[in-house]
Amino acid sequence: MPGTIEECVVVTGFGPFQGHDINASWEAVKLLPELESEEQLGVKLIVMKLPVAYEDVVKMIPAIWTEHKPMLVIHVGVSGLADKITLEKVAHRSGYKKADIFGQLPAEGECCLGCSDEACSSLDVEQICCKLNESECGLTSSVSSNAGRYLCEFTYYSSLSIDNSRTLFIHVPDLNKPYSALELARGIKQIISIILNDIRGTDQTTNHM
Repeated sequence: MPGTIEECVVVTGFGPFQGHDINASWEAVKLLPELESEEQLGVKLIVMKLPVAYEDVVKMIPAIWTEHKPMLVIHVGVSGLADKITLEKVAHRSGYKKADIFGQLPAEGECCLGCSDEACSSLDVEQICCKLNESECGLTSSVSSNAGRYLCEFTYYSSLSIDNSRTLFIHVPDLNKPYSALELARGIKQIISIILNDIRGTDQTTNHM
């Protein structure tokens, strides 16, 4: 059953940072509108590029939730260690000791949003992973409980602290290691489809990749 256009999904990728002049996360995310994602998923799709900067994230994440009132927020980041799509389950409030692109750190190495030491997505991450691996998109995924204690995890914690029932973080490999930006975009779209079908109580994922 398709959703209404008022249903909004926000997908974010990151801009460049040291060692990643071209960030695979944004290269994939920015292709989503070209895949007829709104029509096939039945949602209003908003894609956004986040700077790899703590202060910007602290401002932008609450604004995303307040302004767009999304039914789902998907954050995507790149991991040089990944060779498949990695679905993150958990994020932490503290331990952020690596400076951002402006050489800045959060005060006391902590996220000022939220209050719990740890935040977990209440989405069934293992089931999403299994369904993605069983789909025809051709990508392999795994589940992780270590999002890296940098801007990726900081961003994830920020959103989880607002609504952990509608938030997921996806780590993607560098481009062409082994997936192209288009292949990654199709995988992200498939993940969104899986989650939306679960929310809507259906069990079909889109085959129009």
